[in-house]
Amino acid sequence: MAEHRQSKKRRYIAWGVAGAAVVAGGGIAAQQSMAATAWPAQKTFTGRAFDACTAPSAAAMKAWHTGFYGAAAVYIGGKNRGCAQPNLTASWVKSVNSMGWKLIPIYVGAQPPCQTGSNPEKMTAANAASLGVTDATDAVAKAAALGMKAGSPVYLDMEPYDTTNKACNDAVLTYVRSFSKTLRAKTYRSGYYGFSSSSAKAIATATNKTDLPGNLWYALWDQQNTTTADWPWGATQYTNHSRGHQYMVNSKESRGGYTITVDRDAWDAPVAIVG
Repeated sequence: MAEHRQSKKRRYIAWGVAGAAVVAGGGIAAQQSMAATAWPAQKTFTGRAFDACTAPSAAAMKAWHTGFYGAAAVYIGGKNRGCAQPNLTASWVKSVNSMGWKLIPIYVGAQPPCQTGSNPEKMTAANAASLGVTDATDAVAKAAALGMKAGSPVYLDMEPYDTTNKACNDAVLTYVRSFSKTLRAKTYRSGYYGFSSSSAKAIATATNKTDLPGNLWYALWDQQNTTTADWPWGATQYTNHSRGHQYMVNSKESRGGYTITVDRDAWDAPVAIVG
């Protein structure tokens, strides 16, 4: 993978330390704070997606719209975002949306206190809850400025960490709950990207499900384009259009004269509401 979230080197170090368009859906039912609010209909994409460190140019996106990929993940913000985004503007979002692309917003928020490597923003046990509010508020502002409307998801990126470190894991869960609750209060759907061996596992296996994200995007680099055959947890979890699977990384691909290094994703989950 290119330097999408942290540097590639730091991602692999951290991973080693860790040990290793549709209406409504299961994601809505999983999000507990929605009842009092009139929510826009969920927009869901099912098919193959890609994520790249930097959003490609509009010309590249046009050349790449061949039918192989139908959605693209874009890094909308966060102090730990790894790459500059010169192309990612409201006009770019409008343009690629008109081409037929579905967009998946990612926010690279605070990282775990026990995570290997340095990051511009790390949470602590003391500030995890307040930082979750601050970061989610920023994520919504960033998404809205790009033309991603209320009802869109924001996927919080949490890189690998030692989930057996209870204090660290508790801080992460506090932060994630605060982030997710704040998103929902602002009428944005809550999603989460993490590793099946650590950060995603912590969410999927948490005993207390209160305010956890309603959509789970798991990194499991087994080269299987599926969100079901290799799903690591209970079959009844995150059903009905609530799963994404990053199954291949650092794939250098050329289409229409444009070469981009991407990660491949099997997608069956919400995407941004644009237009």
